Amino acid sequence: MNNYKEKFEKMRIAGKLAAQTLDMLTENIKEGVSTAYIDKLGYEFIRDNGGYSAPLFYRGFKKSLCTSLNHVICHGIPSEERILEDGDAVNVDVTAIVNDHYGDTSRMFCIGKPSVKLNNLINATHESMMRAIRILKPGIKLGDIGNEIQSFIEEKGFSVVRDFCGHGISTTFHEPPNILHYGTKNTGMELKPGMTFTIEPMINAGEFNVKMLSDGWTAVTKDKSLSAQFEHTLGITENGYEIFTESAKGYSKPPYL
Repeated sequence: MNNYKEKFEKMRIAGKLAAQTLDMLTENIKEGVSTAYIDKLGYEFIRDNGGYSAPLFYRGFKKSLCTSLNHVICHGIPSEERILEDGDAVNVDVTAIVNDHYGDTSRMFCIGKPSVKLNNLINATHESMMRAIRILKPGIKLGDIGNEIQSFIEEKGFSVVRDFCGHGISTTFHEPPNILHYGTKNTGMELKPGMTFTIEPMINAGEFNVKMLSDGWTAVTKDKSLSAQFEHTLGITENGYEIFTESAKGYSKPPYL
């Protein structure tokens, strides 16, 4: 698949804008700020830099990014009512479209000093994603990605959410294959150069069971335990991988500033 170079060029641009959006938001994610304000800043930054926020109006979603707090696993809807408070942890998930290509990334943010348990959960979640990314190259299988995450996370005493997964991404927001964050080594599709997808483990401090709220979007932990997530968009090269959504400021996990 030698024609992927042009695709990668476009994925770099979209991924860079998504990462820059999170970089910009970092100093604005603080106590006293509403999640709707974060959404507004993200929308305007992507728009002003030649992109479009993919979540906006996607399947009826009415905001430009997702803000998932504390025991919310994913797809939290920004609102004027939800003001960030000391002790909160929030995942901000941004997807930018530039030239019909998508860059999808998320990071955790802590308001004030996190508890030891929350800090351990966030660190383990980020490390599980990076461990999965570091093994990527042509010839490994999708099950190897899931196994890398699951074995590391369960050893730490946390659990991997089963109801949501990473996904193929390029000129479509969500496309095959599904990237499960649990699994068995040497099973599933083999990775080939030119493939582009997300790895985005959702990790719970308690059980992995999910409950959907009545808004049809917000997924929370059934046992109300804390949840954390990180996400990168990346591509498979001839001999490894390329991350399209790395922070230009070196922000990988909290604390950032």
